[in-house]
Amino acid sequence: MLNGAASSTIGIANLPNQTHKIVSRKGATFTLMVVGESGTGKTTYINTLLTTTIKAYRDPAKRREMLARKTVSIDVIRVEFEEKGFRTQLNVVDTPGFGDYVNNRDAWQPIIDFIDGQHESYLRQEMQPERSDILDGRVHACLYFIYPSGGTLRALDIETMKRLGSRVNLIPVVAKADTLTPKDLAQFKRRVRDAIAHYEINVYTPPVESDTEGVAERNVALIDAMPYAVIGSEDDVQTPDGRVVRGRQYLWGVSEVENDEHCDFRKLRNLLIRSHMLDLVTTTEERHYEHFRSTHLDANGRIVSTVTRKDAKFKEEEDNLRRRFAEQVKAKEAMFRQWEQKLIAERDKLNKDLEHEHSYITTLTQEIKALEERLAGKK
Repeated sequence: MLNGAASSTIGIANLPNQTHKIVSRKGATFTLMVVGESGTGKTTYINTLLTTTIKAYRDPAKRREMLARKTVSIDVIRVEFEEKGFRTQLNVVDTPGFGDYVNNRDAWQPIIDFIDGQHESYLRQEMQPERSDILDGRVHACLYFIYPSGGTLRALDIETMKRLGSRVNLIPVVAKADTLTPKDLAQFKRRVRDAIAHYEINVYTPPVESDTEGVAERNVALIDAMPYAVIGSEDDVQTPDGRVVRGRQYLWGVSEVENDEHCDFRKLRNLLIRSHMLDLVTTTEERHYEHFRSTHLDANGRIVSTVTRKDAKFKEEEDNLRRRFAEQVKAKEAMFRQWEQKLIAERDKLNKDLEHEHSYITTLTQEIKALEERLAGKK
């Protein structure tokens, strides 16, 4: 280590500037997934977050068609932003059809398959000799929109969030926060936090440790606000005091999108874009992707495909179905054998009755013949 005035002239301190230039030239990729049932305001929130319409609203006719198919699909919207010379490729992943059916069993599976598929795609590219043009589609943050019922998490929410929390930076969001009173909203958020803790659901938590003054307090405030209550609106409305704000107009007043007293929209926007985007990307790389990588490489460094794992799962399900089918067939065969035995018994009974009637007729025939012979002898 060099000491003295000379050490300040070496130029090592310029390394952050060089790193900044490299990152600025390469740009960045950020993938945001939104999960929630129809009507929770996912599209409106995304357009409000980015202050532009990047996602069109779904056609009601197509929504009915989706309901008829009873499937959860994956829609990916790619858009490029540039701010102060820095380019960012933003991918928004929507999940239309999730939670919209009476039977939502395994509704989370297409979402899980997509997240795992992006990890596997990146892993396969990473293991190629040429890695200069790797396409990164890994999901860096997942906003899970919770319907503002005023109760607590539903069974579907719990099962889906448990699976998502182990694969992606999960951020719970209370949709349409302006449909609840402040008191009801606070109670609902507390119940959701209690359910998350009780069912041990992994959610993204901003790091509290920081040497920068005020950053730790800001991160604590972000943690305390979880789940984030949001209001989405693409309309400008006028408040009673004459201000023009982004929000929703009601008979009782205006619900402002960027008012911290009304919702947590600004907190969540800062978390996603301004203060913790790098941490979301780093956490995805160092925690979720590394976990996937460690569980999908065998001892020889070969990829254990998720398809193979799914095949094993499907094989188990197939065996269960075969066993249930065999049991049902066995039960039906036993029932058919009972019917057969009953029919045989009925047939034997009918044969005996027929033999008895035949014997009776034979006896009557003999008696008639005897009577005729007797009558003939008297003549």
